Amino acid sequence: MDNCATIVIDFETTGLSPGVGDRTIEVGAVLIAGNRIVDRFQSLMNPEMRVSAFIEEYTGITNRMLATAPTIREVMPRLRQFIAHHHLVAHNASFDTRFLDAEFQRLGFQRDNQFSCSLLVSRRLYPEAPNHKLATLVSYKSLQTDGVHHRALADAEMTAHLWLRMLADIRESYGLEEVPFSLMQQLMKVPRKKIAEFIRRYRQG
Repeated sequence: MDNCATIVIDFETTGLSPGVGDRTIEVGAVLIAGNRIVDRFQSLMNPEMRVSAFIEEYTGITNRMLATAPTIREVMPRLRQFIAHHHLVAHNASFDTRFLDAEFQRLGFQRDNQFSCSLLVSRRLYPEAPNHKLATLVSYKSLQTDGVHHRALADAEMTAHLWLRMLADIRESYGLEEVPFSLMQQLMKVPRKKIAEFIRRYRQG
C-alpha cells in the first residue's frame, strides 16, 4: 500500500470527544502526490446542535455560518470519496481518527485507510523544537502559511507542508531516495535517541 497517495486531514469540532456527543463542524483535506499538494477538499458541516461561544471564538466558525452549511451526513460521503484508499495524516492523529471513525460509523462506513501522526513523527525528528504544536513547528521550520489557524483547510495545508518537510529532511539527512509511508508509521514508535540508528538499519535493508 506504500504506492498510495497521502491525504492530510483536519477536523474542527464542537468539543474534544465524540464519545460524549461532540460532532464535526468543518473538515479540510489536501491530497499529496509526487511530493506536492495536488488537490483540496473543504466543507463546513451543520452538526444540528449549537456550538459553544468558546468554539465560535476558537475557530471563527459561528452558529450562523453552520445554520446554512450542509449536514454531516451530506458531507461525509463526499469526504469518503475524496480520501478513497489513500494513506491519512493528521497532526495529533488520535483526535482526528476518533472523529472520522465516529462520523463514518454513524453512516455505516468503515475506514480501511492507514493513519500516521505528524505530531508524533515531529517529536522524533525535531526534539530541539520549542514544542510540537503545529503553529510552533510551522514557525520553527519556516514553512508556508497564510497565518490562519484553527480552520480545517488552513491547518491541513500547514500539516501537509510540515509532512513534506519531514520527508525532505529524512531524505537529506539519511541519504534515502524515497521515504515510504510505512517507515513514517514506524518512526512514530521509535524512541527519539534511536531514530538515527533505526533509519540507518532501514537504509541498509
